[in-house]
Amino acid sequence: MTSRKPIKKAVFPVAGLGTRFLPATKAIPKELLPIVDRPLIQYAVDEAREAGIEQMIFVTGRGKTAIVEHFDVAYELETTMSERGKSLDILEPTRFTPGEIITVRQQVPMGLGHAIWCARAIVGDEPFAIFLPDELMIGKKGGTGCMKQMVEAYNEVGGNLISVLEVPREDVSSYGVIDPGAANGNLTEVRGLVEKPPVAEAPSNKIISGRYILQPEVMRTLENQEKGAGGEIQLTDAMARMIGNQPFHAVTFDGRRYDCGSKLGFVEATLALAMERDDMGEEVKAMARRLLG
Repeated sequence: MTSRKPIKKAVFPVAGLGTRFLPATKAIPKELLPIVDRPLIQYAVDEAREAGIEQMIFVTGRGKTAIVEHFDVAYELETTMSERGKSLDILEPTRFTPGEIITVRQQVPMGLGHAIWCARAIVGDEPFAIFLPDELMIGKKGGTGCMKQMVEAYNEVGGNLISVLEVPREDVSSYGVIDPGAANGNLTEVRGLVEKPPVAEAPSNKIISGRYILQPEVMRTLENQEKGAGGEIQLTDAMARMIGNQPFHAVTFDGRRYDCGSKLGFVEATLALAMERDDMGEEVKAMARRLLG
């Protein structure tokens, strides 16, 4: 196996306004909306840590400082809890040592590609991961998370990787899909990327699902990237330009995806994860049965 630079940095584009969840997101970042009792951003960060990532880069915007504060030490809270004899273990996943959290600002909302480019100075010449926190990726019980599966694949093939999931073919026009090449287990060579194709023209039913491992050259591609769909700088366009110049593969995630950027997906994720919890699962199932009459 060829020695490759390890994946130690991850970029979290969290500058969006969250308008689909107004008025809830008027004062609270959408990334802090909880699925039961953990905010969306916490699920993504925990997934990154499981994959061995050490530095979290948050690309923020105005009004998003609460995301950083979530991962800060809350002295008053911890002191009060300690004085009352309460365990602080529940807060342990929110603790970071100095330097593990870095933030940069995206002053103008110019698209996902632009948000990633804003982190170029911190990424430097290292390969890095990208997490879209709206995409809640849950590994099978007892299994590994999405990014850990991707890092394991990266250690084998290197280059660029994206996570994909298979959906019913009639749904492909709502997503970006891959044009697949040779397949080997959960790895598929990517020959092209197509954004929201008509069902009849879709090259596959494998949709891009919010997790990426990219080489630093993508930053130079984004540097000169012209605006694409919606008048924004699109990450998909930059990745498409790298295909053929570097290895590019898709990892079919062995797990579940919830689109928490939509209200319906958010409610589904909350219900599904609540039903699986040991401390409330049976009660939630009983509640659902009552509500269904």
